[in-house]
Amino acid sequence: MTQYAFYFDSTRCTGCRTCEMACKDYKDLSADIAYRKVYDYEGGGFTQFEDGTCQATSFVYHVSLGCQHCQNPACVQVCPTGAMHKDAETGLVSVNADVCVGCGYCHMACPYNVPTVDRSLGHSVKCDGCADRVAQGKRPICVESCPLRALDFGPIEDMQKKGEQANIAPLPDASYTNPCLFIKACDDARPAESRDGEVANPLEVL
Repeated sequence: MTQYAFYFDSTRCTGCRTCEMACKDYKDLSADIAYRKVYDYEGGGFTQFEDGTCQATSFVYHVSLGCQHCQNPACVQVCPTGAMHKDAETGLVSVNADVCVGCGYCHMACPYNVPTVDRSLGHSVKCDGCADRVAQGKRPICVESCPLRALDFGPIEDMQKKGEQANIAPLPDASYTNPCLFIKACDDARPAESRDGEVANPLEVL
């Protein structure tokens, strides 16, 4: 088995959403469904000194998230029908639409807010790591489309060499599911589960 993983360089990401739009186009998704989402995380303010001058302490950075294809996926653990499953050859997590009953347990269990129930289809949907492209020796469409090469994808051993395991806000602590996502943090990045800032675009991503 070759466990595949994603890598994200937050020093490069400008929040342009090209990865998100390329995914929606490739997967032919409706307006209200997205398999990859870009979170804008911001916080801080300013400090005013006695002489009337001010110093800014504000920060903002972006985090591009699809499915993390976790080594201990919560969605798989709670699925009552086995529809949500982890591929034995690639480690990619996907949904068997023929078995899924649309109960939504996977959506409630996932700490990354990844699976969602598409009521028009009657079953859960999510990023599958572009398994069809991977089978052809290609990388996921989000990775190929990023204009600043902030995303990468490959065997987990290669991605581990490039960054630390999913370790920045607004992400949960990696110990919950052992995600196959490795990140190079920018200087402004706050640690996972930090309360120093907030997601600035909740209507877009949550």
